[in-house]
Amino acid sequence: MSSKPTAKDVAQYMKGQLSQERYLYQEVIVYDIEAKFGSDFVYINENGNLAIGRNVLKEFKKITPNVVWERSERCWRLREKYDQSGSRMQE
Repeated sequence: MSSKPTAKDVAQYMKGQLSQERYLYQEVIVYDIEAKFGSDFVYINENGNLAIGRNVLKEFKKITPNVVWERSERCWRLREKYDQSGSRMQE
């Protein structure tokens, strides 16, 4: 009997996808999450777009301390030497 997935499960999936792809684009992974884990982990944001649930993002941040959010590309990637230290968000 399989248990219902959790936000932590979804975050682990995201981490695995990032390891395989090097870049994790929000607009792609959000649809993967909905298809694989269901609508409990996504929502429609104020702009009318499908977005990753905050509980998932919180768990993802916990398990990926060496990952940054590249704002201009709207994706996550591994931190590089040239990135601003101490900040998860990069321009």
